Amino acid sequence: MGAAEPVWNVFAAPVELAEALADRIAEALSEALRKRGQATLAVSGGRTPVGLFRALSRKRLDWPKVIVTLVDERFVPPDDERSNARLVRENLRTGEAARLTFVPLYRPTGTIGEAAQAAGFSIAGLPKPFDVVVLGMGADGHTASFFPDAPDLAALLANEEGRHVLPVVAKSAGEPRLTLPLQTICAARLLVLHIEGEEKRQVLTAALATRDKPVSAVFDHASDGVQIYWAP
Repeated sequence: MGAAEPVWNVFAAPVELAEALADRIAEALSEALRKRGQATLAVSGGRTPVGLFRALSRKRLDWPKVIVTLVDERFVPPDDERSNARLVRENLRTGEAARLTFVPLYRPTGTIGEAAQAAGFSIAGLPKPFDVVVLGMGADGHTASFFPDAPDLAALLANEEGRHVLPVVAKSAGEPRLTLPLQTICAARLLVLHIEGEEKRQVLTAALATRDKPVSAVFDHASDGVQIYWAP
């Protein structure tokens, strides 16, 4: 089980959440820079984090010493409109934050398995644990690219081979996906779940009660608990 109960940080509107969470992330990254001279951040995609990315990009940090990667990625080129790398490039890697170091997960290989292996070499070389990991969650209770209908979900969550990036194929995911393993996610010094809307709050509340959704595994294994950031 996780070491601490989840903490709910509730805001009246997404814009307030974005600013508060950007402050929290910037504080954690600044602390990492002071202590270790480098900071690592893994972020998720989708529509929810756009405001957060823009708010974070305006924070004053020693951005050239900040390494940003993705929690998960679709197996699409970085110029595709569904690419999480593109989302980061257009909304976070701007202004002063354009000087950050970005480590993508997508690789132009023939198969998703080859892409996971290639990306794994890059992720393996990053300092661990990550200073900050920001997760999202779908209405089906998936987080990262751990989808309920993935036929090998249990094996993906267990990651007994100790892989640094996992390939995921699930019907509900659309494209094949690449994801950081649960172990890397849950070891983060600051682990955040960023969700918005009443539907997702209800899904998460149920998942915390029943422990039967992929997102439940995060709360079961998080080293230092999970900070939930929610707004209607």
